[in-house]
Amino acid sequence: MVPGFVLRSLHNGRNGYLVFKRLYSWTEQSFPKITTHYTVHPREKDPRWEGVDMERAIDEVDVVIVGGGPAGMSAAIRLKQLAAQHEKEMRICVVEKAAEIGGHTLSGACLELGALNELIPDWKERGAPLHTPVTEDKFALLTEKHRVPLPIFPGMPMHNHGNMIVRLGHFVQWLGSQAEELGVEIYPGIAASEVLYHEDGSVKGIATNDVGIAKDGSPKDTFARGMELHAKCTIFAEGCHGHLAKRLYKKFNLRTECEPQTYAIGLKELWEIDPAKHHPGRIEHTVGWPLERTTYGGSFLYHVTDENKTPLVAMGLVIGLDYRNPFISPYKEFQRWKLHPSVKPILEGAKRIGYGARALNEGGLQSIPKLTFPGGCLVGCSPGFMNVPKIKGTHNAMKSAMLAAESIFDTIYSDVPQETVGINPVVYEERIRNSCVWKELQSVRNVRPSFSSSLGLYGGLLYTGLFYVVGRGKEPWTFTHHGADHRKLKPAAQCQAIDYPKPDGKITFDLLTSVALTGTNHEGDQPPHLTLMDDTIQVKQNLAVFDGPEGRFCPAGVYEYVPTEDGQSKKFQISAQNCIHCKTCDIKDPSQNINWVAPEGGGGPAYNGM
Repeated sequence: MVPGFVLRSLHNGRNGYLVFKRLYSWTEQSFPKITTHYTVHPREKDPRWEGVDMERAIDEVDVVIVGGGPAGMSAAIRLKQLAAQHEKEMRICVVEKAAEIGGHTLSGACLELGALNELIPDWKERGAPLHTPVTEDKFALLTEKHRVPLPIFPGMPMHNHGNMIVRLGHFVQWLGSQAEELGVEIYPGIAASEVLYHEDGSVKGIATNDVGIAKDGSPKDTFARGMELHAKCTIFAEGCHGHLAKRLYKKFNLRTECEPQTYAIGLKELWEIDPAKHHPGRIEHTVGWPLERTTYGGSFLYHVTDENKTPLVAMGLVIGLDYRNPFISPYKEFQRWKLHPSVKPILEGAKRIGYGARALNEGGLQSIPKLTFPGGCLVGCSPGFMNVPKIKGTHNAMKSAMLAAESIFDTIYSDVPQETVGINPVVYEERIRNSCVWKELQSVRNVRPSFSSSLGLYGGLLYTGLFYVVGRGKEPWTFTHHGADHRKLKPAAQCQAIDYPKPDGKITFDLLTSVALTGTNHEGDQPPHLTLMDDTIQVKQNLAVFDGPEGRFCPAGVYEYVPTEDGQSKKFQISAQNCIHCKTCDIKDPSQNINWVAPEGGGGPAYNGM
C-alpha cells in the first residue's frame, strides 16, 4: 500500500494486462483551463474572433523546404546546383523556426563525410567549420565504480577513423551560407504551422504561423496573419518527430506498412576543459551504468576544438524512450553519469558552456514510412535515417535530401503528366532504396531491437558481435520493436522510485540552471504551444497511474504537478516558455494527450554550435 492512497486492480483492455491505478482525489481546482490554442479550440467558434481579417498573403515558389537543418539545406543546395547545371530558373525557399540558422540544431556530433564530399567537394576551400578529425576511438562498459574497455575493430559501428567531430550548429550555419550564395531564399524565425492542400487533395504548400495572439487565445491589437507559400513540391525536413509530418502520416496513410517509430532522448553538454586533459580527435563511447540492464542507452564524450583551438569536450547521454520505469529522469541519469570515476576528473576545474536535449529516431529500417505523396516528400530525420549503433544520422539525412532534390527536379521537368496539381516525386522512393542509405540501415536493422530482449544490454552486445560485426546484417530475419514508446511505461505501483544524487553546482547541476544555458526564449503572451487534447487527462490518468512522469522525462522543467489553492489535490502546470523543442513529451506521454505545435517563429532555444 502507498500511504494516503487506495490501490485497486484494473484491466487495461488495450494492452491486455492488469495494472494498478492510484486513486488520487481531485477537485474542480485540479482542472484549470490550460490549452487555449486554436488547434484545440477553433477560432470559428470563438466570438472574440468575429470580424478579424483572416486573409493571408500568398507567394508562389517552385519548391518550399520546411526546416533549415542539414537535410533541408542539402536539398536546397542540390536543387540550385541542378538548376544551374541545366540552365533552369528555380525559386527555392527554406523556412526555419529558429531565430538563426543552426539555433535549434543539436547533435553529438561525429560526421561521416560521404554526403558532404558529394554535395560540396571543395568544402575545405570554402571554409567549412570542420576542425577536428577523429584520431582515437575508445569504447567501454561501465559499472558504478569501474570501466571495462571493449575492443573496437575496423568495420565496427564505433570505429570512427576518417570522420570529423563537429559542432553541428556551426556546420548548418555554413551550409546555409552556401545555399544563399546559390540563390536560395532562407527565412529564419518563421515557423510553418499548417499544411495547405489543393482541391484534389495534393499538398499545395505551407502556411506560416500567425502572430499577435494572447495567452488566452484572443487576438491582440498586433495580430497579423501568417502567409501562404505555394509550391510545385514541398519538402518536409523538420527533424525528428516533426509536427507537420505527424499530420501527413495520417492524411496520406504513410505509416500503414511500417512499424511505429521508436525514439531516444539525447542530452548534451559542452565544456571548456583544462588543455592538459584535452585530446583533440578522441572519441569515447560507453554502455552500462548508470542505466539498468533493460534500459537502452549509452554515453558519448568527444574531444573537439574550433578555429580558436579552444579545448572543448562535447558529452552526453542517450536513453531509449522505450524505458519502462516512470521514475526514470533522463536528465538526472545524465548528471549522475558525470560522477563516474572515469568521467569526473575530466570536468574538475572545467567550465560548462552549453546544455541542450533533443529526441532522435531509433526505429531504423523497420520504421521508415512511405516517403512521397502528392505534392511533397519527407527527408532526413523526419522519416528517420539514423544509424543507431553508430549514433549517426547527419550523413544519411543529407544524402536522403540530395536524392529527394534530384527526384523532384527530374519530376518537375519530366514530360510524364502528373495525376495531381502538386507533383509526386515517386522516383525518390526507388532511389533511396537503391542507395547507400538503405544498404546501411539494412545491415544494422536488428541491432537496436536486439537490446529489447530479456537479456537487455548483454544480449544486444552479444547479438551485435555475432551478426553485425561478423555477418554485416545478412541474417534472413528482421526483429520488431514491439510497439510505440508511449505504451511501454509500467504503472508507478509496479516500479521502484530512484534516489538521484543532489547537484553539486560544479559537476552536476539543477535542471533550471541548465535550461538557462540553452538561451531559450518564447513570447510570453501567446497560447502555450504544448497543447492538451483534454485538460483533465494528465491528472486523471498520468498522475493517477504513472505518478506524473512528465516532470521527469522533460529535459527542460516544462511540466509540473503542483498543489491546488485549497491544498486538497494537485493540478497540472505547463511552463511553455522553458520548452527547448526536443519533442520528448509528444513522444513519451503515456496518454498521448500532449500535442506539440509550433510557437511563434523565433521562439525556442538559441544553441551556439550544439
